[in-house]
Amino acid sequence: MFNTSKKPLWLTKKINLKETDQLKKYFKGSQLHTVCQEALCPNISECFARKQATFLILGDVCTRGCTFCNIKKGAPQPLEYSLIPKIKDAVLAMGLRHVVITSVTRDDLHDGGADFFYQTVQALKTVTPLTIELLIPDFNADIDALKTVASAKPDIIAHNIETVPRLYPAVRKKAGFTRSLQVLAAIKKIDPRIHTKSGLMLGLGEKKSEVLECFGRLRGVECDFLSIGQYLQPSLQHTPVIDYIPEEDFLFYKNEALRRGFRRVASGPYVRSSYMAEEYLANIK
Repeated sequence: MFNTSKKPLWLTKKINLKETDQLKKYFKGSQLHTVCQEALCPNISECFARKQATFLILGDVCTRGCTFCNIKKGAPQPLEYSLIPKIKDAVLAMGLRHVVITSVTRDDLHDGGADFFYQTVQALKTVTPLTIELLIPDFNADIDALKTVASAKPDIIAHNIETVPRLYPAVRKKAGFTRSLQVLAAIKKIDPRIHTKSGLMLGLGEKKSEVLECFGRLRGVECDFLSIGQYLQPSLQHTPVIDYIPEEDFLFYKNEALRRGFRRVASGPYVRSSYMAEEYLANIK
């Protein structure tokens, strides 16, 4: 990460390459992508040591150009449905009880890749016991695509708003805050039994009042779960960190989010949408 001279003491997590090596070799041999690797997640060694990973489908090239994200941008390759059984094999080999499947955004596909999500979930449904979480792109809020994904009946469908509406033009130029809310609202309308989840990055210059407003708007579409973490700049070419959020502020946001009705909230500097994802469903009926 960059701007290290400005980092507070609590941002000291190190990546242990030895702890990541075994799974990296496995994924490379299986031709599988993980967001842990592609997005340079700071939790990678911790999660890989626990044999946990978030699988990245629809390729490793995104058609959007969000300035906070390290995933490659450009012209994607054709879909490889042959990788779906390999994801199932990896879940079995790792002994997962909760799996998170996410993807790049594929605006080049007529359904945004919704059928690939559906087919992946169907393959994983044969693994028991296993709970399944999807972290989806916005599919341009296409209702047919969202129905396809929801019809697979995963346990959780997540879609991250990422930041406050005011910062979208700088950080998420091809996305829309209202569109993201529409995605979460549509999932609840299609199947109220599916838990919905969203995530926020802090440190991009947002105000506390704007963050709290996001909580209210997410609860307005009945979002169940929320993750809140510190944005960390992947490279000098990405959006810079404006603020490092104090730990006490993360606790404040967690308490405020719970007070507004979220069923489970994870809030802290290293929290990411998929970090310790299995805990969101603990004791939830």
